Amino acid sequence: MLAKITSGATVGLNATLIDVEVDIPEEGFPGFTIVGLPDKAVEESKERVRSAIKNSGADFPMARITVNLAPADLPKVGPSYDLPIALGIMIAGGQINPDVTNSMFFGELSLDGSLRQTNGILPMAYLAKEKGIERIFIPKVNEKEAAVVSKIKVYSIESLLELVRFLNGVIMIEPVKKVGLSTLLKTADAEFDFAEIIGQEQAKRAMEISAAGSHNIFMKGTPGSGKTMLARALPGILPRLTEDEALEATKIYSITGNLPIGQSIITSRPFRSPHHTTSRIGLIGGGSNPSPGEVSLAHRGVLFLDEFPEFPRSVLESLRQPMEDSFVTISRAKGSVTYPAQFNLVAASNPCPCGYFGDPKKACKCLPGQILRYQKRVSGPILDRIDIHVHLSLLETDKLVGTSTTLSVKIESSKTIQLRVQKARDIQSKRYKGTKFKSNSELSSKAIKEFCQLSQDCLAILRSAVATMNLTARSYHKVIKVARTIADLEGVKDITTNHIAEALQYRPTDDEF
Repeated sequence: MLAKITSGATVGLNATLIDVEVDIPEEGFPGFTIVGLPDKAVEESKERVRSAIKNSGADFPMARITVNLAPADLPKVGPSYDLPIALGIMIAGGQINPDVTNSMFFGELSLDGSLRQTNGILPMAYLAKEKGIERIFIPKVNEKEAAVVSKIKVYSIESLLELVRFLNGVIMIEPVKKVGLSTLLKTADAEFDFAEIIGQEQAKRAMEISAAGSHNIFMKGTPGSGKTMLARALPGILPRLTEDEALEATKIYSITGNLPIGQSIITSRPFRSPHHTTSRIGLIGGGSNPSPGEVSLAHRGVLFLDEFPEFPRSVLESLRQPMEDSFVTISRAKGSVTYPAQFNLVAASNPCPCGYFGDPKKACKCLPGQILRYQKRVSGPILDRIDIHVHLSLLETDKLVGTSTTLSVKIESSKTIQLRVQKARDIQSKRYKGTKFKSNSELSSKAIKEFCQLSQDCLAILRSAVATMNLTARSYHKVIKVARTIADLEGVKDITTNHIAEALQYRPTDDEF
């Protein structure tokens, strides 16, 4: 007898339908074969399915079982096919005869027949909605993840036995209640509040501009000047995720298994901080079965690279393409996949190996050759792709040991700054409605001409800056985009000379290339 069950497979961030065909003929020696380019995890499903069926009180057929995962030329990865294979075997063996048309099944089985947490539920739910499939059956532990998808009935089940009893009409299971995305989104909780950071007003201003326009920022300064603390405080001033951005980020976390158990979606902007020993594949993504790297896990959020020059040169150079194109394409013999990588890079570095080159209070112990080699670890093209460059120095004694009552009047909290950032991002969302852009940093050169009109005075300043600062075409456009963000923070429509002048202060000098 032949049975056909509908399931799905993730390809990149998207999903495609998979037909799980199970054939149990009356002749032939007992055996269990899975075809259709299964990986090791799918091959091992034979033992999981066998035990799950037996431990659910059903009989495992002592016959020749052939399972085909179609289309056969698409690699099948992971244990998510356990449930449709087990259900197909029970139907093909004549133990049950339910109506499984217009239904999708997805989930990993334990040996006792219970369903375990399974990666990739959200893309599967959207695939079912796109294809007009009415019902989708998933593990109960993943129910909140699929609850955000409308127009389909999501049934969360705890075990294979419960599913069979439901399909046979013995018990009733209510569909999962839908969850509104807007009620879940919030601002991230930061490790530090900007009110706790003493001094470094210019760096705080730069971080505010970076958050408002999603601009890349590079902080260079002596040890203890507050670079890491500023970066850790950044999540507290980031704007709220939009619904589209939240779904994009959640898909990535869903297929990689990084979505916290019991959480529906990613509710705040991601903040990723990989160690400088991270490999190129770990940062960019890849592997024999390609998976997203840190740049994709930071999509629509922040990628913080501390000790920037300590990363291997090859790893840093691999950042060029995602920083420019906002996506990563990983090509392998089996095919290629594309992952989004629209992240806000925050890089931090010391000026030299000992960290005190140029410090007025503490002498640098490095040789000139050591300093030069250290600074040249980060190439000019990478620095040119960073919008904002900021120098930090150690705090003066009066500021460091000043009383809190003296400082509280001057220092703003993260909540206050976040309100300004949110207003600026709301202005950008309204301006770019109907386009592919979400923030100022994403603007193309053509879009800059349309959305960033400049007066003759502004053009005169830029013309002079191009000649004196040796700005590249990329740097020229980045100055305009940063100026556009500064204007948005002030709530003004037109870019003025003051905005251009401030944006130019955040460009690196010639000796930094």
